[in-house]
Amino acid sequence: MGSLSEFSLPVRLFLKGYRWRRIDPVPWADLPRPVTRCRVALITTAALVPPGGEPFDGSVLGGDVSYRVIAGDADVATLQESHPSNSFDHGPLRQDANLGLPLDRLRELAADGVVGSVAPRHLSFQGSITAPGRLMKRTAPEAARLLVADAVDVALLVPV
Repeated sequence: MGSLSEFSLPVRLFLKGYRWRRIDPVPWADLPRPVTRCRVALITTAALVPPGGEPFDGSVLGGDVSYRVIAGDADVATLQESHPSNSFDHGPLRQDANLGLPLDRLRELAADGVVGSVAPRHLSFQGSITAPGRLMKRTAPEAARLLVADAVDVALLVPV
């Protein structure tokens, strides 16, 4: 785990003054069946975009709360990273998008029978959303409906 000292002074000051939200109790749902029979989707905050897709807009005050759909059979090597944050090293993610959306690893788990199946669609969001109200009220329910329509049992969040 990193420490605040790794960040620039402006980022440290922002993080110290940010009003973090606490959800209590943490929502929880038991799996409907063993994970070996579950359909799994990935949700990333790496701002990955499929080829020809619209990049995330780094100029939106409070953060771009839209999302991009990544097909379950997408070639991860073709995904483009468009995260506007300068608070992390983008190099490794640009070299291997599996760091932000481990879709190739999920396919291997499904092939080995560790998980039941790979969802037909996965979601990519932009992290560093400092004003999450629009995300929680509009975008998250829409994204959840998409996962329900795909009969997803487990959604794994991959934060970046």
